[in-house]
Amino acid sequence: MKITVTVIKADVGGIGGHTRPSDGLLNAVKNMVRSQMIRNGKGLLIDSYMGYCGDDIHIVMTHTRGTDNKEIHQLAWRAFEAATKVAKNEGLYGAGQDLLKDSFSGNVKGMGPGVAEMTFEERPNEAFTIYAADKTEPGAFNYPFYRMFVDTLSNTGLIVNKNLASGVKINVMDVEKGKIAQLVMWQDKPTLEAALMYPGRYVVSSVYTRDNQPILAASTDRLHNIAGKYVGKDDPICIIRTQKDFPATEEAGSAFSNPHLVAGNTRGSHHMPLMPVKLNSSASINYAIPIVSALVFSMHNGKLVGPVDGFGTADWDYVRQIAVERAIAIRSQGFVHPATLVPEELEYAEGYRARMNVLWSKMRPISDAKGHQMHPQKPQQIAKPQQPTKPQQAPTSKPAQKPQQKPTPKMAKKIKKSRQVKAPAQTQ
Repeated sequence: MKITVTVIKADVGGIGGHTRPSDGLLNAVKNMVRSQMIRNGKGLLIDSYMGYCGDDIHIVMTHTRGTDNKEIHQLAWRAFEAATKVAKNEGLYGAGQDLLKDSFSGNVKGMGPGVAEMTFEERPNEAFTIYAADKTEPGAFNYPFYRMFVDTLSNTGLIVNKNLASGVKINVMDVEKGKIAQLVMWQDKPTLEAALMYPGRYVVSSVYTRDNQPILAASTDRLHNIAGKYVGKDDPICIIRTQKDFPATEEAGSAFSNPHLVAGNTRGSHHMPLMPVKLNSSASINYAIPIVSALVFSMHNGKLVGPVDGFGTADWDYVRQIAVERAIAIRSQGFVHPATLVPEELEYAEGYRARMNVLWSKMRPISDAKGHQMHPQKPQQIAKPQQPTKPQQAPTSKPAQKPQQKPTPKMAKKIKKSRQVKAPAQTQ
């Protein structure tokens, strides 16, 4: 049976700031979505689940209508609109923040909410995990994805699992240009690594087996690209199928055991570690450390069982401790890079430019010891590389002679023969 799993998330309001959605807001989403559960042959959804990570609500939906389905996406949009009304009535912060368009246009992609979805032939024991993050950007998942599908030191399944050992197809999106490239492991491994060096621009969007079975789908929208200004972080979400031909549930989960530094945090302008948290956790007010939760599901005929809290066991408390220690260490560096992002990635770039405009308005030329101004060499004064000059022609009305060509060996032999003169006879 072919099933589509669609996960759509959005930030439409938080209590006292970017903390967590209110119960009233969550109920508005649940009531809208559950009204479309299939009953007596009517409805859109086989099953659904609603939860949150930080101030982002995620809606998990199973159905048979395929990806990018207008009715499924419109349902999520209407649910977030209903939640926005509650958020405004309750005076929540950032009400409707991620709804960047005035009306639904057929697909929520490019409208603010994040989307991850895939269609596949359901296995008898279908298992998948949804990872939902807050206070960071889509590229924050690049490193864990690399550990799952490329790094044998992190995942021995890449050695012992015959299907994974043959390599996977990884689609990398340029989120600034809106283009995508398919990289095939293992021949494209160095190229993948070069791209993943810069997660602010190059983002893993999906992963397939060599025989085109879908394994992973992730959201990739950058909100500042849609709105033209900072309106909040992009807070990614992804679906990863696990077990058998795919990474084991534990192999996928352990890829998050090293809290790596990601972009985001308060005002979307810092680097801090990505901390695994329990299901339905509020965002921290300790400078909004980036967080990620793991929803572990089983599914049969589209019906969901779960979720299990993937990061809820005691061992993850130790990982959280590591994340907190790293967060305090890098925040102690204050505003000095790399604690903050480079200017091009600052989400409050307008404010930074305003500060720099003040600085440049105060700039004055430097003078030497005698009081003469020392001007830097202007760009037009920089010497250009000399180009080969053409042979100058003599000032004459006659047409310039063509430069002589080097004679061929045959021609040279004839010239030499024509110039030879017989030597005079020798006298006794």
